[in-house]
Amino acid sequence: MSEKLYERIGRCGLVATLTVDDASKAVSLARALLAGGMDVMELTLRTEAAYDAIEAVKKQVPEILVGVGTVLRIDQLDRVVELGADFAVAPGVNPKIVEHASRVGIPFAPGICTPSDIERAVELGCQVLKFFPAEPCGGIKYLKNMAAPYSHLGLKYIPLGGLNANNLGEYLTCDMILGAGGSWIAPRDAINSGDWETITNSTRLAIELIKKVRGKNE
Repeated sequence: MSEKLYERIGRCGLVATLTVDDASKAVSLARALLAGGMDVMELTLRTEAAYDAIEAVKKQVPEILVGVGTVLRIDQLDRVVELGADFAVAPGVNPKIVEHASRVGIPFAPGICTPSDIERAVELGCQVLKFFPAEPCGGIKYLKNMAAPYSHLGLKYIPLGGLNANNLGEYLTCDMILGAGGSWIAPRDAINSGDWETITNSTRLAIELIKKVRGKNE
């Protein structure tokens, strides 16, 4: 990842992981997140509306950083690059995808959950890794132990999977966490019903917690 992008995600501390079924709701969703103080989002490629949602947000809400999740194929990566995505992530380490991301110039974070995954990602030149699924794998305690042999490499992690308002603080007190990923901020049903007020309030509470944990109270 570029230094600028790296700093932007780290400053926010949280990446909203979102699944959008109706692209017409994407812009309002992005604005609801911004209203709550979050300027980084990840739109997953799990629905037919995903590409249109990415395009709409990039064009109409340029102040928010748009990442793309669940990138499993090279054609998907090419498409999100065309749409101007700021970064991409995947649930696992696929060397072909990581190498292609480097060729086309999009920051990419592969998913890891074992030491072998970390070593494979490092060999491919990755410095930011997605820890997935975080809680089912053992949470922050497991990550600390697993990542210890690689601490001298300066790797950073974005945990995702099972995080919520109750355990978010446990992750953010760890220096190797760049930012946490979470879908609880904007659940799929809240997006579908257009409950922007609830999403903004959830976002605001999460951002306040991050500031408190990281000592960034203004």
